[in-house]
Amino acid sequence: MTDRAKRRKFRQWLPLWLLALLLLFPVQAVRAQSEVPVVLTIQVDDMITAGTTAQIRRGIQEAEDRQADALVILLNTPGGLVDATLDIVSLMAESRVPVITYVSPQGAIAASAGAFILLGGDVAAMTPGSTTGAAMPVTLSPGEEGTQTADDKTVLFLAGHIRSIAESRDRPGDVAERFVTENLTLSTREALEEGVIDLTAVSLVNLLEETDGMTVTIAGETVMLNTAGAVVESIEKSLTEKMTHLISNPQITFILLLLGVYGLIIGFGNPGTFVPEVMGAIALVLALFGLGMFEINLFAMLLIFLGLGLLVAEALTPTYGVLGTGGVISLVLGILYLPVEPLVARRWLAQFRLMAIGVGAVGAVFLVVLLGGLMRLRRLPVKMGNQEFSQETGVAVTPLQPEGMIQIRGELWKAKTRNNELLPEGTRVRVLERQQLVCLVEPAEVLANDSIAKMADVAPEMDAEATATEENEVK
Repeated sequence: MTDRAKRRKFRQWLPLWLLALLLLFPVQAVRAQSEVPVVLTIQVDDMITAGTTAQIRRGIQEAEDRQADALVILLNTPGGLVDATLDIVSLMAESRVPVITYVSPQGAIAASAGAFILLGGDVAAMTPGSTTGAAMPVTLSPGEEGTQTADDKTVLFLAGHIRSIAESRDRPGDVAERFVTENLTLSTREALEEGVIDLTAVSLVNLLEETDGMTVTIAGETVMLNTAGAVVESIEKSLTEKMTHLISNPQITFILLLLGVYGLIIGFGNPGTFVPEVMGAIALVLALFGLGMFEINLFAMLLIFLGLGLLVAEALTPTYGVLGTGGVISLVLGILYLPVEPLVARRWLAQFRLMAIGVGAVGAVFLVVLLGGLMRLRRLPVKMGNQEFSQETGVAVTPLQPEGMIQIRGELWKAKTRNNELLPEGTRVRVLERQQLVCLVEPAEVLANDSIAKMADVAPEMDAEATATEENEVK
């Protein structure tokens, strides 16, 4: 074959070779990219609320959409709301992506509701120096004893539920049950020995290396974890989730509730500004939204609304503090009786109790200030009818001969001197009373004799000029 024939044959096959290369390299690039594992993380480092649930729901959905290799929930929480915790455990159980729960950093805790979430992970891990457990349900008592164990029905239900969660992940249900019944607390080493967790890890990178190659069951199928050297991406709370997390905190909820009611009281008492009414209505709507985020104690809610109603009645009726005092007492008792969230920490319940006392103190101060203002208003003389401008001072804007115009409160009024005195323009006058649309006035200060005499001399000349002008107009 000649060189020319070889070159011709090469040119014929060259497009095919280029097409094959174009098809080959993208496939290899995608394949290489897919071999790099991706792991998403969610940080839970505060009270577990509906905002936490929304964040984890979005994280699981994003992990499924991106076909991530795992989702890691980093726990450091003292507990939280029952409904939010149960929703999170349910979401983890239904996830099509492996969920790893990890108590981190060193010194972190997964207490109360956090223990439920830790046990609900496909893989559970703790960092050295961390703690889990202490999930005995408690309630807040208005008495001196503070917190106390919840009723037997609540204890038995939560004990059975945490046992079911643990056994579904092949973890010892009896130990998990003791978290609730005996307030059992385990260190990292003890949790590993009891089989509550699968491994310990000093860091997230170490955790991903340790879990690589482990098998978990997802939707009835065995899946091998591929996490070593994974690209880690954190899922932060969105603005909506942050707002939900904040509003669903019972302490914030009741602060908003009080701000809303006080705003409406101030707005109704001072109509025309619209700012207190609008801000109060917004705060009240947010508070009502927050009240739906946790279990409601009907008796406590009745006490709270009774207290708010009494405060409103005090602002609108002259009871001199009787209704207001009853309202503050009812409000504080309602807040103390309200929490029925058994999985929040005792420390949080103690803070809630202090907050209730603080609300009562603030309400009492507000009541005292309000009553003081009302008493001062009731002592003021009547400012309407013929006494509207009584003893107020104004300025003559025209000569008073003895009638003319004065300016008072920025308004122009017709005025007449009491003894038909003649007063020059610019004289400060005191209003004695208002007769229909004419104010009866007198000089606010003693006028100089020469000023009065001068006014008396000028008056006949002004009258003569006025008479001449009228005659000319007639002609």
